[in-house]
Amino acid sequence: MTWLGGLRWPEVGDGALLAVPLGATEQHGPHLPLDTDTAVAAELCRRLAERVPDVLVAPALPYGSSGEHAGFPGTLSIGREALELALVELVRSADHFAGVVLVSGHGGNAEPLRGAVRLLRAEGRRVLAWLPSGRADDSHAGRTETSAVLRLRPGDVRLALAERGRTEPLPELLGRLTRDGVRAVSPNGVLGDPAGASAGEGETVLATWTDALVRSVRAWSALTST
Repeated sequence: MTWLGGLRWPEVGDGALLAVPLGATEQHGPHLPLDTDTAVAAELCRRLAERVPDVLVAPALPYGSSGEHAGFPGTLSIGREALELALVELVRSADHFAGVVLVSGHGGNAEPLRGAVRLLRAEGRRVLAWLPSGRADDSHAGRTETSAVLRLRPGDVRLALAERGRTEPLPELLGRLTRDGVRAVSPNGVLGDPAGASAGEGETVLATWTDALVRSVRAWSALTST
């Protein structure tokens, strides 16, 4: 596996796929770091590159569309329109590569991703967007994400501060969340319950997501190379 940022330009060969981790800098409850989504996206890209030949991993984009978390200190967001434009220009600049895989660790990036991919594909560029799936009642800073960060960076998890948040399925909360923000729905910023989280479960989660990502990339590569 090779990190693009550590190469010199003559070392960047032809025919490689570029995997770009897309994250966010936003609250993840009182117990998880602000860069949780970025860390997860970078790890998934790293694992992808270990499994699929000729994949280079770009430096992560640590800012996304996180306006729904604006009520919490530390959250930084560039918004939907800016993120979509940034992704379009980023992929346009990557024509040297055989294709670009955009791996997002933040669900709020989904709409800008769709818009960017739609335009880029209309321009004839090879681009794939991928986001991990999860339980509707455990969508933010709950057991799944807490387990993943316990696996990746256990020293950055404050389990003593972990609290249960709102555990209704996300579609039931989405209307008010979109209108009023996460803080109006969940004062501690958690959508789920981190109880029971463990590094072992985190490895299972990351391995499952990696398998799904690898399948998607292989299927896309086979389809777009014909």
